[in-house]
Amino acid sequence: MTQEAHDVIVVGGGIGGLGTALALARSGVPAHVLERAPEFSEVGAGLQVGPNAVRALDRLGLLDEVYATAVFPRRGVVSSALTGETLTTLDLGDGFRERFGYPYVVLHRNDVLSPLLEACRAHPLVSLENDRTVAQVVDTGDRVRVCCDDGHELTSKLVVGADGLNSRVRTLIADDDPVFSGYVAFRGATPIKATTAAEDESDVRLWIGPNVHLMQYPVRSGTMYNQVAVFRVSDASEEQDGWGSDALLERFSPMCDEVRSTVAAHAEATAYPNFDKEPLGTFVAGRAVVIGDAAHPMLQYLGQGACQALEDGLTLAATLGGQVDDLSGLARYDALRVPRTTRCQRSARPWGESWHTTDPILGAYRDRYLRMRAPDDYNELAWLYDDALASLLGPVEQEMETRR
Repeated sequence: MTQEAHDVIVVGGGIGGLGTALALARSGVPAHVLERAPEFSEVGAGLQVGPNAVRALDRLGLLDEVYATAVFPRRGVVSSALTGETLTTLDLGDGFRERFGYPYVVLHRNDVLSPLLEACRAHPLVSLENDRTVAQVVDTGDRVRVCCDDGHELTSKLVVGADGLNSRVRTLIADDDPVFSGYVAFRGATPIKATTAAEDESDVRLWIGPNVHLMQYPVRSGTMYNQVAVFRVSDASEEQDGWGSDALLERFSPMCDEVRSTVAAHAEATAYPNFDKEPLGTFVAGRAVVIGDAAHPMLQYLGQGACQALEDGLTLAATLGGQVDDLSGLARYDALRVPRTTRCQRSARPWGESWHTTDPILGAYRDRYLRMRAPDDYNELAWLYDDALASLLGPVEQEMETRR
């Protein structure tokens, strides 16, 4: 069988995969992307993009395109789902932008994917292929053989797994199963006129309560609302048929009027079970490396899934140094990314548990702490949003400028 030979094959054409392909190409490394879907698209609706990921998009040359459809929220607001009381606010305005160098934006997931896709299509070192489902990845020592389920085979010097929670590439590193969090999320976007519990349409709003939370923010230049309603299922083995609108409404029935009415208006949204995995000790095995959810699937509470995937791609391109004949740079990629993403994974779990606690004492202490914090207190966010990659990416960015 004839095999196509490539320098790098990226398995998965989501935000992380396309961002990695573009970062590699801008550093001089050709990248071939395999996507199993007939078209490049993103599952889900809204996306919160912290300044670390906005910075990454800037480094990829996509800031103007992303800003064109982004919403720049004025505040983040956390309220009690039971009483509706505002517990704390986070100033996302000028002070936030001055502190971190970039804003916090919210937008539709496809409004990040589309500019990435167009940039990849326009770059001569990126090639894209749809309808290719990878069935097996074999490291032969000097190359990697990628076998698709239709019999098509390719080889490369390096394979990048950007193929999500059930990554085929990850099996070269670990044989582990996803961990169900016990929660399901109803996600969807509706016209902004439909309904909202938010007083200010530019706010990112979060209501937290026993075993539930509701998140809401505007997308598509403020013409639509993204809503995520999350609740704990009665049993971790409960069938998805039990995750319908009746279960959603029942779980939110003890909450305040504004939360109940908003959830009821969006009860037909799609249910997604929430999974993560235990952190890995390495993201590298021979000529294979994983990024994004293939490397470090995390629960959504820090809003960092896609953000960390974009950081992964830039870091991988930087540590490879513009070539894939010598893969010694993978060790540095590992050393930089494993600790940071592990912290994200491990932080997200207790953060989510604090939102959903049913312990009245713990809930009271949580609310007391939230009421005491100042809107411009950014100390807890610094480790996420400061430029952790400046010293690594500075020289590479200069080299990328010369290649344009």
